[in-house]
Amino acid sequence: MFAFIARQPILDKDQDLFAYELLFRDGANGAYPEHEPKKSELISSRFNTLGIDDISGNQRAFINFLPETVINRFPEELTADNIIVELTQNPAFNTSLMNACEFLKKSGYQIALNDNLLQSAVLAPYPYIDIVKVDINKISPRMLEKHIPTLANSGIQLVAEQVSTLDQFAMCLDLGFDYFQGYFFTQANTKTAKSLPSSKLTLLELMSHSATSQFDLEKVVSIIERDAALSYLLLRFINNPMINKREKITSLRHALRYLGEVEVKKFIALLSLASLNDEKPVELLQVSVVRAKFCELFEMHKHGKKKAMSAFIVGLFSLLDTILDGEMAIILEKLPISEDIKQALQGVEGDYLQYLETARAFESGLWGKIMTQAAKLDISQKELHGIFNDAIRWSNEMRQALSDFFPRARP
Repeated sequence: MFAFIARQPILDKDQDLFAYELLFRDGANGAYPEHEPKKSELISSRFNTLGIDDISGNQRAFINFLPETVINRFPEELTADNIIVELTQNPAFNTSLMNACEFLKKSGYQIALNDNLLQSAVLAPYPYIDIVKVDINKISPRMLEKHIPTLANSGIQLVAEQVSTLDQFAMCLDLGFDYFQGYFFTQANTKTAKSLPSSKLTLLELMSHSATSQFDLEKVVSIIERDAALSYLLLRFINNPMINKREKITSLRHALRYLGEVEVKKFIALLSLASLNDEKPVELLQVSVVRAKFCELFEMHKHGKKKAMSAFIVGLFSLLDTILDGEMAIILEKLPISEDIKQALQGVEGDYLQYLETARAFESGLWGKIMTQAAKLDISQKELHGIFNDAIRWSNEMRQALSDFFPRARP
């Protein structure tokens, strides 16, 4: 079990989720940490811990292992079903490591090599390696153009790391990379901005009602009833056993009264955003959901329930400009939400913006920044990581609940 862990998505050419890379604060350079039994027991007792499946949501997981861990102490509790073993040293240079990799391959594991200097492409073959990962910021464009097409044609799968812009994604796609790690997909493409169809304007209207302090049940029902697909979605969603284990919900009014105002607002905002996100990577919605729950839980920890819904909306709407390919300020003009939410979404300093900054630090495993944010927000490491872990768990439940209704949101 782990207390200090983060994840980064790795997407395929269609920007669907391929895997997560798991990053461990207690391991060297994010590698799998080796705790003494006493320390493991201390972490489990003092911190809100996660297992591998908790953080990866039962998706494939790249985990970086130090050579000595692979050779001498590979964790027996891990299975080959969803784990990809990531190395920073080519087995060709270490006989013991090569023997260990041979054993892992026979056990069914895939093995990835993190080769940021492309030395292996020049100096040695890739024994037992299925996937090569390359940090595109550490290699010149000339070297990438020289070696990546050759590797792509060799049968080895290629992951481009640190892809932070849509232009970098397009370049790596052209070079022949198979997978892409980085937050390029959270960037708004204002070049393709276009007018919203009436169906999406309806969703924005619905989202507006979820973000206002005054909740008009009949108004919300009338909006949902205009969209038969959304009505069906909401009823199916609320009857999902993960959301509602007690009572069969038979009508919109029944659903909204059953859940209560706060949860209704939350789920309406979530379903509306999921529907708006239909042409975008599903992971964009997943990042938004983690941020939303993190901001909500942090606000509850700091100030109680009074403005927790506002914090939830800040996190959930934080990528609305990317989802709609527009300018955030222009999009917010269409949403009659409170000024403090609008300011946070436009980068104005305040508590909500600090919550977002902390969530972004977790997304990239920036442990130093996370510690700085904890001090700035006057919260202990135990409490901060516990809040993030709870947000991850909740987002995984939402992914599973939504997967029945959004075919691209695969469990």
